[in-house]
Amino acid sequence: MITQLTVSDDGSILAELGARLIFLQEICELQKSDKDLQAKRKQCEADTGSDFIISSDGCLMFKDRICVLKNDKLIQKILHEAHSGCLSIHPGSTKMYNDLKKMYWWNGIKRDISEFVSKCLICQQVKAEHQVPSGLLQPIMVLKWKWDRITMDFVSGFPLTPRKKDAI
Repeated sequence: MITQLTVSDDGSILAELGARLIFLQEICELQKSDKDLQAKRKQCEADTGSDFIISSDGCLMFKDRICVLKNDKLIQKILHEAHSGCLSIHPGSTKMYNDLKKMYWWNGIKRDISEFVSKCLICQQVKAEHQVPSGLLQPIMVLKWKWDRITMDFVSGFPLTPRKKDAI
């Protein structure tokens, strides 16, 4: 987080906050140690027609997306944040892929995302094929006369009350 305060001529204070991507600095540092990305960086510096570019902060980018090296720990961090972080609610693999491909690029991103989501227990439990089918809706019969038909539901198995009752 970058903070900057400016005092204007009339005495008012302008506060400016700037935020960077959580993993951007870590990714940029790790890019320097990866042989494959170093080769792409040299290719980018030599060839101006390449899809790879070097951003103003020194990160290697592919079509305006951050190049992430094949580091399982880093990829798992990115996937965990995108899947079950405080700002996401277990998106499926398609939505997660569409969100992540806007910012990140690495070989096999789609496969890594689908494997990550397939291992999520919460996502597996809420899938439609794991739910009991609800069956067809039954229309409610509308009666012609009041009190023509009376029904009651009994629910039991509750904890005992002081009077030893366990049903409603």
